[in-house]
Amino acid sequence: PSVAQFRLASVPLQREFSSKPLIPGVGLGKTSTGLVGLAVDHEAVPKMIVKYQAILDKLAASDMPEDAQYRINVEAIARYRIKAAQENLEDPEMVEELCNCGQVEELVIQADQEMGVVDMYIRERWWELIKPVDVEYNPDPADDDYTEPPTEKA
Repeated sequence: PSVAQFRLASVPLQREFSSKPLIPGVGLGKTSTGLVGLAVDHEAVPKMIVKYQAILDKLAASDMPEDAQYRINVEAIARYRIKAAQENLEDPEMVEELCNCGQVEELVIQADQEMGVVDMYIRERWWELIKPVDVEYNPDPADDDYTEPPTEKA
C-alpha cells in the first residue's frame, strides 16, 4: 500500500456508534452536495488531512527552495487546512467555514489538483524562472494618471 493509503487507514474513518442524532442535510445526515457529479463523502475531512499532508511531504522532499513563493503559499494553505480539519473532525461544516473555499468534498478535489500542480512545478523547476521584480507602490491616488470617465446626466 502507498503511504497515503496507509495514513488514510490509520485515521478513524467511521464513527458508527455516535450518540449524536443525525440531522438531515448536516454532517453525517448530509445526502447531497448540491453539485452535479460530486457525491457526498462523509470521510472527506480525514481525507483532507492525508492529502494535504502528502503535499507538504512532497514539498519537503523536493529540491524546491524553501523561500520559493509558490512553496510558501502552498505550505501555508495546506497547514491551515490540516489544522482546521484536525480540530473539527466531527464538524465538516466548520471546516468549510474556516477554509472558505467550498464544501469539504471540493477541498479534497482541490488537494488532488494541487498535488498535480506541485508535481508539475517540481518537474519543470518553475521556481528557477521567477525573477525578482521591483514593485512601486503608489498610495496617493492624486499621483495616478487615471481619470474617472464622464458620467451621463439624466
